[in-house]
Amino acid sequence: MTVIKTIADWCADATSFSPTAIELAEHGFSDTIGCIIAGRKDRATLAATSAFEMRLGHGTCAVVTGARSDPATAALINGVAAHALDFDDNFHGATTHASAVLVPALLATAQASGRDGRQMIEAYIVGLEAQAWVSSGMNPSHYTAGWHATSTIGCIGTAAAVARLMGLDRDGIAQAMSVAVSMSAGIKGQFGTPVKPLHSGLAARNAIEAAQLSAAGMAGRLDVLESRQGFLALYGGEYPKGWSQERPPHTLAIERFGLTAKRHPCCGATHRAIDAVLDLKRENGFRAGDVASINVTVTEAHARNLAYSRPNDEMQARFSMQYALALALSQDSLRLSDFTSAAVRRDDLRTLLPLTELSTYDRTAERTTTGRLPHRVIVTLKDGRRLDEVRQAAKGDLSHPFTADERRVKFIDCACFSGLSVAEAEGLFARSSSPNTLDTRNLADFSL
Repeated sequence: MTVIKTIADWCADATSFSPTAIELAEHGFSDTIGCIIAGRKDRATLAATSAFEMRLGHGTCAVVTGARSDPATAALINGVAAHALDFDDNFHGATTHASAVLVPALLATAQASGRDGRQMIEAYIVGLEAQAWVSSGMNPSHYTAGWHATSTIGCIGTAAAVARLMGLDRDGIAQAMSVAVSMSAGIKGQFGTPVKPLHSGLAARNAIEAAQLSAAGMAGRLDVLESRQGFLALYGGEYPKGWSQERPPHTLAIERFGLTAKRHPCCGATHRAIDAVLDLKRENGFRAGDVASINVTVTEAHARNLAYSRPNDEMQARFSMQYALALALSQDSLRLSDFTSAAVRRDDLRTLLPLTELSTYDRTAERTTTGRLPHRVIVTLKDGRRLDEVRQAAKGDLSHPFTADERRVKFIDCACFSGLSVAEAEGLFARSSSPNTLDTRNLADFSL
């Protein structure tokens, strides 16, 4: 049994999904719909729409810009929108923005194939499982080496989900994954540019086309993940683990890892530090002017993600720990409106950028640890006090989930940021909160 064959067999046979798994999937799906709507006017989304304008108006799949298109093009544009503002969830089971690839691909496939909401949600859970399974042999080395796992592992796992939703058998799912391996690309050197959200769009499109190619008879090696010139050998980084021959734990990945919904509209590598500074500020009563320095210890991979200590635009600002903590010092929350060209030029924020210094863990610690290393924040005040905080998880994580009201507030903020009225946003949230029961044949609601 090859790794792909083992995963594909499970994906084809999985029929039992707990109420918890369904509920978590619904939350992830709805959160991503909000992010797609929020990103519909972003320059990355507009560029993708313009590039494929000739394909719009020909098809049945809803595009967030208001058109209809073929499944692959709809998935690409909606995938870009989902990730454009970096407000979409993280899936720590695969080190991916899993939903930004899965949701656009499955929405388009469901519409094109006449599948219902329940089938779509089950395919979403299967796709998360496939991503986690592929990741288990690759990460963290793959991600640390510079591969954007959203567009590599995300593409492969999503191909399995799309193939299942299309009704392919276990061999068809396996071949869709094999084809997707050859379509997997995306480097983290593009972080802080519009190409980063393009990665999720390309992964969603490629996942659909890999499944379509499989359905048409395209076939590749089923040991291409672990073979001598395969995915692990070429993409694995310095210290890849490889795959166990055992099947994964009985508990589903969505229940083991959950989906970390984002509280802040910026790179997830900043979130634990932002939460820590906001809490320290509230608990100790200091202001920005009271701070002498902030030191944040993160993993090497996260430090590489945060490449912009002095960001010049909103895209770079989303990948700047210095900018994120300047915002956290200056106000009580971070908003979508804080990541605009005008906001990044604010003098009061730029004077705070030098306060924050990034440090990294010893590389040996990263290679030998099990699980995720915490982030450590040390705030030194001008009066000599030193405030030390260690954060294992950010707000929105499975261990610190959003309340129902927090999910609603975020969705409303996303929809209103895109230009919808509060009433339109409330109505859309109500309709998207139960994707398990959606009539996928009529998804005009998502192209407002």
